[in-house]
Amino acid sequence: MDSTLELLILVLAAFVPSLIYLVWMRNAERFGREPYGRLLRIFLFGAVFSVMIAVLLELVLMVLLHTSIGKVYEILGTHPSLEAVILAVIIAPVVEEFTKVLGVFRARRFISDIEDGIVFGAAVGLGFAATENLLYESDAWFNDGAEAFIMTTIVRSLSSALLHASASSVAGLGVARSHRGDRSWFPYYVGAVVMHAAFNLAASLGLLYEETLGPSAYLIGLVSAFVIAIAGITGVRAKIRDLEGPARMGRRVR
Repeated sequence: MDSTLELLILVLAAFVPSLIYLVWMRNAERFGREPYGRLLRIFLFGAVFSVMIAVLLELVLMVLLHTSIGKVYEILGTHPSLEAVILAVIIAPVVEEFTKVLGVFRARRFISDIEDGIVFGAAVGLGFAATENLLYESDAWFNDGAEAFIMTTIVRSLSSALLHASASSVAGLGVARSHRGDRSWFPYYVGAVVMHAAFNLAASLGLLYEETLGPSAYLIGLVSAFVIAIAGITGVRAKIRDLEGPARMGRRVR
């Protein structure tokens, strides 16, 4: 296959699902919907700058972890997958939710309603998810073939993309409330980190419990990750509707 066509397929497979979800999240607002141009700029911040900053921070933290892994093993045991699990369950959620919420802070001057923070958070999270999915799906394509690529695309589009959108929506809600002077954004950021960590822990169950549960550990982890992602995105969409409330029924859609 021509390399240009391969690249086009990979980019479309990674970015189209996230862009469809972006429209879906925007349309959860019945009134006062955000302009697509603004949302696409936030999306691109997540896809480019949030990813770049996250990669740099995670590399630094992984080097620090690797230099102290002996002490970690003394405390937590010597499971062969422990280092990967620490990256997935602690380092990645803390770093990635921080770099995504930067995109919401960058756009906070455009927040006119509390629910705007949720939509902005979803936009930056979906941008991040698109680039992350591009990396994982490209790896599957070039190393394991078309069948693995298709499976990876389906699984990540229905799980990781929704997780990134919902977790960063929670942090975005915090930024919106902080911008309005209601309360601190930080507890919402912690909530986003916990959601992300729970998802990654579920996805890591196969690594942790394959010896005791066999292949079913991977299936249990996959189903659990799907449940967390779907419950999260359902919850934040419902929150948008709840925040709009009956008092806004007369507002004209932009």
